[in-house]
Amino acid sequence: MKAKLAVAAFALALIPAVALAGQAERKDFQVLLDVAKSVNRYAQLSVFDDISASVDQGVVTLVGKVTMPYKRDDIAKRVAKIDGVKSVRNQIQVLPVSQFDDELRFKIARAIYGSPSFWNYATMVNPPIHIVVDRGRVTLTGVVNSDVERALARTLAVGWGEFSVDSQLKTDAEAAASLEKAKTE
Repeated sequence: MKAKLAVAAFALALIPAVALAGQAERKDFQVLLDVAKSVNRYAQLSVFDDISASVDQGVVTLVGKVTMPYKRDDIAKRVAKIDGVKSVRNQIQVLPVSQFDDELRFKIARAIYGSPSFWNYATMVNPPIHIVVDRGRVTLTGVVNSDVERALARTLAVGWGEFSVDSQLKTDAEAAASLEKAKTE
């Protein structure tokens, strides 16, 4: 059984659904929920980092990109301490140091979170739209309420000198479907 979930798409409101899963399914799924909770509570995680996790028979695979090497190591250590985790495959990449990428991150973050349409997201402890910039290429990940917000976020991310913008944002409905799929796998 393999459970997979984008950590940024984790929703605490969906935890009661875990009780509906069978005991064997619940084990990897519960580990996955604990991994998501642990990563989301990591104080150094920012909107410029993106982490996803999958669990297969207690083996956690972490993928994604972070802005600093210590984040990669800290997250792996946190996950390794979770009950039910047998081992951790840390495949998190560290983004290269680049003043251009840093400036691009901040410009896009200001454009998105400064927009009145996203003010409610900006006030969250862990804002749901992540802006990953790798050598001038922008990837938007996370969860928004609707297709309109997804399109608006992408539009706001364009025109800052980036080479490309790839929107991998999901709607709440798509994130809930992914969570349900992870529960049944």
